[in-house]
Amino acid sequence: MARELKTDPATGLFHPTQKYLDAVNAIPEKKTFRKIKMGIIGCGMISDTYFQASKKFNVIEVVACSDIIPERAKKKEEMYGCKAMTNEELLARDDIEIVLNLTPPQVHSKIAIDTLNAGKHAYSEKPFGVDEADAAKVMALAKEKGLRVGCAPDTFLGAGLQTSRKILDDGWIGRPVAATAMVLGRGPEKWGQAPFFYDYGAGPMLDLGPYYITALVNFFGPAKRVTAMTTKGEEFRTLGAEVGETYKDFYKPFDRYPVTVSTHLTGVVEFQNGVLATVIASFDCYAHNHPPIEIYGTEGTLSVPDPNTFGGPVRLYRASEGKWTDMPLSHIYAENSRSIGAADMAIAIQTGRKHRCNGEQANHVLEIMLAFDKSQKTGMPVDLKTTCERPAPLQLGLEFGEVEK
Repeated sequence: MARELKTDPATGLFHPTQKYLDAVNAIPEKKTFRKIKMGIIGCGMISDTYFQASKKFNVIEVVACSDIIPERAKKKEEMYGCKAMTNEELLARDDIEIVLNLTPPQVHSKIAIDTLNAGKHAYSEKPFGVDEADAAKVMALAKEKGLRVGCAPDTFLGAGLQTSRKILDDGWIGRPVAATAMVLGRGPEKWGQAPFFYDYGAGPMLDLGPYYITALVNFFGPAKRVTAMTTKGEEFRTLGAEVGETYKDFYKPFDRYPVTVSTHLTGVVEFQNGVLATVIASFDCYAHNHPPIEIYGTEGTLSVPDPNTFGGPVRLYRASEGKWTDMPLSHIYAENSRSIGAADMAIAIQTGRKHRCNGEQANHVLEIMLAFDKSQKTGMPVDLKTTCERPAPLQLGLEFGEVEK
């Protein structure tokens, strides 16, 4: 007999099953956590999002920042009240426990190693790195030092993907069998910083793929094999009217710049639980009608929101009902809440549990993404060497500013 979806008239949220409540809310009393001080290395494009979002959480505080261009760090000091300084000065501060690494992907591993050698926990913007060997060195050093490493994306902790996770865990579509994950577009080809996105360390897979692959790991757990083909649609792209500061010595407005990475990658990721996910990441598509992620189960289909966002919509089709239903969100953090992963790490440091945006997961996601080009080069499936645990879902009933009760 099909289960009826019941919602609470007061909150609009659908009632959780007892199984879910037992698994997620098995915490006897609300805890008090101290605020952990953080420093940010890298004050470029993404940093404002972190400076602003970090103020939402009651367990973290950004107290210092640095950048290879000192003027950028000084500007953040004026805007957010944290102290601008050099990397060396930031890493030497005794009161900083977590360093947020917002540098370009090509130096993520280097900054992480510097952070760990300074005796601090390292949390990086995505991707975890651009080279498997360098990423492995970070993991080995963290283990040697007894320190934590973490990595974005943390969007899977948002209301949209946590609601989707809950629907899966509660069995509303039966047993998941397959999924599609589609990130398709032309990329930021006309933007002033565009050459970065078509060069080593970027492309659609390493730039946007982390959101999609991390979401799939959140839903299904670790993967075991990747079979893929990749290509490059064009050898050159053309800038727009503006040229970013980084590239002004190399290009003029409307100049062409080289494409050095695969810009259309398609393949199948086989998860250890048996789910087969068809993944396409492309900068060679002008338009499409594919949803970001869909999950196909034995009793229905789940349409998942863009994993590069925190909110909905979440849509459910149940075979027993024969229609799509727009689902109310079961969790908070539907707005931009980047830094929630760092806040979760701050709590995990104090409780001893595993933080959700952990290095094992990020390293596994990196290997999955790099396996697409590997499979293309060999013409064979790629068996994955890394693994990770499926991250724990967030609790229900959190208040804004909380990550754990």
